[in-house]
Amino acid sequence: MILAPTTVDPARAILRSRVRRGERLVEAGLAAAAFLSVATTVGILVSLADGTRAFLAEVPLSDFVLGTVWTPLFANGSFGVLPILSATLLITGIAMVVAVPLGLGAALYLSEYASPRSRSVLKPVLEVLAGIPTVVFGFFAISFVTPNVLRPLLGDIGIFNALSAGLVIGVLIIPIVASLSEDALSAVPRAMRDGASALGATRARVSRTVVLPAALSGVIASFVLALSRGIGETMVAVIAAGSIAQLTADPREPMQTMTAFIAQAASGDQPTGSLGYNTLFAVGSLLFVITLAVNVLSIRLVRRFREVYE
Repeated sequence: MILAPTTVDPARAILRSRVRRGERLVEAGLAAAAFLSVATTVGILVSLADGTRAFLAEVPLSDFVLGTVWTPLFANGSFGVLPILSATLLITGIAMVVAVPLGLGAALYLSEYASPRSRSVLKPVLEVLAGIPTVVFGFFAISFVTPNVLRPLLGDIGIFNALSAGLVIGVLIIPIVASLSEDALSAVPRAMRDGASALGATRARVSRTVVLPAALSGVIASFVLALSRGIGETMVAVIAAGSIAQLTADPREPMQTMTAFIAQAASGDQPTGSLGYNTLFAVGSLLFVITLAVNVLSIRLVRRFREVYE
């Protein structure tokens, strides 16, 4: 039995070939983007490691980590990083106290209470807040928050203080918490809400006991991302918190954060290769380690509380 030769449509063959070439190009582009991201991170690590190694060759690690006096740019400087480390953590803590309840509350309202029309207006407006330059937030802190909000409440407080910087950074990172948390809450299947409502639960109870626990991994991820953003914020800390590195727990006092020190010292007259110059790399490495630890913790928490829906 002789089979007739099959005919192949040339147009389909050409189309299939083009699709395959297009897929290969997309795959190559995505691989290049991933490689570029990894290469950039490696490059940052290499540049930080070189300066940090030179710094630790002159300053013992114990003096750097445990020291309580930070005057690295003085003639006979002290290199205890605790004052700027504690200021960074204190200001970030204040910011999270502001951002977490307000951001999560906004997310719950947008996801569970707002009408589709209100959501379509409010969410873009909220996200616009993230596009305002941070230098504007810094001037807002010293020109409005401190004189018009803090001084009437706390009395005589200096124009530069950690409390004002923390409050404004908290406002700055609200869109991160609100937007990402709202996305996580909206991803919870509607059937879970309907089932709880059918059992007689109020909308508030459904939101608190059903929707929020189901979206907990995404909500935690938004908190951690906001925390990283707060730790790395520079301009608000430079403008509003001041430039005095002191070890204190009083947020009414002026303080200097790690990012503020890097921004201010990098614009000075530090000769390349000097101890003051290498101090920038040491502080940058410590900041990198803190951010890395926060992200590792985030990954663990997200994996632990992740919910999978079908």
